[in-house]
Amino acid sequence: MTAPFANLTALITGAGQGIGFAIASALAKQGANVLLNDYDETLARKAADVIQQEGYSCQPFPGDASDVSFIEQMVHEAVRLFGSVDIAIANAGITVFGDIFTTTPDAFQQIVNVNLRGSFFLAQLAARQMREQGKGGSVLFMSSVVGHQAHPGLPVYSMTKAGLEMLAKQLVIDFSPLGITINAIAPGATLTERTLDDPTYIPIWSRITPMGRPARVDDIANAALFLVSPASRHITGQSLVVDGGWTSISPPPVE
Repeated sequence: MTAPFANLTALITGAGQGIGFAIASALAKQGANVLLNDYDETLARKAADVIQQEGYSCQPFPGDASDVSFIEQMVHEAVRLFGSVDIAIANAGITVFGDIFTTTPDAFQQIVNVNLRGSFFLAQLAARQMREQGKGGSVLFMSSVVGHQAHPGLPVYSMTKAGLEMLAKQLVIDFSPLGITINAIAPGATLTERTLDDPTYIPIWSRITPMGRPARVDDIANAALFLVSPASRHITGQSLVVDGGWTSISPPPVE
């Protein structure tokens, strides 16, 4: 039986670990050629090596996914290596905590550059390549539940994530005539290398999540694969919340 993503090329930013790596690995296992980006060169190369060692197609491309010239290089490299760009997933993002009174201009600009600028221009440059190929494609943004519900200490991050969801709606206008879908995923609390460093994370989020646990990275990856697969070809401009029901009740994570 043919793998669902056979002969397709997926470009994924911020995929050295966590959710991005889970998506990259899942796509590769289902037949995709994956170009795996991360800002951290060591993480990018180790992540790609893990996927390669399992017998799947993946190449690392470390660098700054907020840099427009670098994004252009990523797209060109995907075409050079694999012949096309069919799926682009803007997973790279950063979080800086602090209320509006303590947020510095530098911190503000850094978050906006990675979360919004990088995502916008990945969508633009990948879609230009898809337009040239003439066979459609899929673009996916990584939003967050805090793009839907206020959360202490995240005014700039929340703003960028809500902005990505509106951008997904806006790009329906430009992408639909080309057969390109554009959607977003909004993960809730998720167990990653970063969150597992906090010993209180699992007990707190298990208590306040209606389904009784935080998400695992494969919960998010499964949703991502659906939204970039042929099974969702008539779904575009949408945001899928994957949070175990947290946004339905939204209790804050206090000890």
